[in-house]
Amino acid sequence: MKKFVAVLSAAAMMTSLAACGSTADTANTAASSANTAASAAESTADTAAADSYKVAIVQQLDHASLDEIRVAIEKELDAKAAEKGITIEYKDFNGQNDATTLNQIGTEVVADGYDAIIPIATLAAQCMTTAAESTKTPVIYAAISDPAAADLTDIDYVTGTSDALNTQSIMDMMFAVQPDIQTVGLLYSNSEANSTTPIAEAKAYLDAKGIAYVEKTGNTNDEIMTAASSMVGQVDAVFTPTDNVVMAAAAAVSETLTKGGIPFYTGADSFVTAGAFATCGVNYTELGTYTADMALDILETGVVPAYHVMDGGIITVNTETAAALGIDYSAFNDLAGQVVEVTTAE
Repeated sequence: MKKFVAVLSAAAMMTSLAACGSTADTANTAASSANTAASAAESTADTAAADSYKVAIVQQLDHASLDEIRVAIEKELDAKAAEKGITIEYKDFNGQNDATTLNQIGTEVVADGYDAIIPIATLAAQCMTTAAESTKTPVIYAAISDPAAADLTDIDYVTGTSDALNTQSIMDMMFAVQPDIQTVGLLYSNSEANSTTPIAEAKAYLDAKGIAYVEKTGNTNDEIMTAASSMVGQVDAVFTPTDNVVMAAAAAVSETLTKGGIPFYTGADSFVTAGAFATCGVNYTELGTYTADMALDILETGVVPAYHVMDGGIITVNTETAAALGIDYSAFNDLAGQVVEVTTAE
């Protein structure tokens, strides 16, 4: 009987051990499955994050050139999102040309965790660069005429596109159709970084040719209009570079100068569609598209390249303004690979 009880006890213990082993195996399998599921969920979350980006588009102020760039950026981001099957959520901000407002926008954008910031124009780019310094959020600016002069170079999280102006080409255009010019008006804002280098280049060009020039500046629409009006009767032509302050009043300035019989040569095609006579520069739709592509490449690769200078050399002429001034602009065909004719936009 003792042996029988011993055998039964041993059998019971073996059964108990087997049950414990089975329970442990089941627990281990369950834990392994849970870990696998967690890893899969984490991987899915990472993939979803990689396929979804938040982009802040910060426009310095409202005017035709910057509006054209913003529209092109948004259109390209939408197109790339559809092409790649990803989500690109973007939001527009506008600083109304006020540094305090732009700095507040920068603080908000960084705090909200945007993946990239696309500022349009120099002051917006400078404010966004400062705001993103602590987080190193990529800043991909659009339409900075002179990134070095604006202190936007050699910063590892900052790059973008430059609409650097070929001032000599515009001066050559001016004298090609008006060889008898005696005095040139230089109209710009002395607070606009984009104008500093081109105005200096224009002065050097005119000095070399022995041509007189009159400088007029302003920092508000009213000041710019007063400056433009004062040039009537004093100058034979007026030059304005890619100046955002003047661009905001471009339609009224163009009308005033045209009525005064003065051709208005400018730094961007949007001036010309606003009524100015002619320009030789970049296409802002192409610039906006390139900027958007650059931003997406940075988001996908994490690599921030050097800034890109857009190709210029496109002469744009307002045919209505040319007719009003009685100017034959056929000489432009010998100065550029492409001459684009436009009329004044409503």
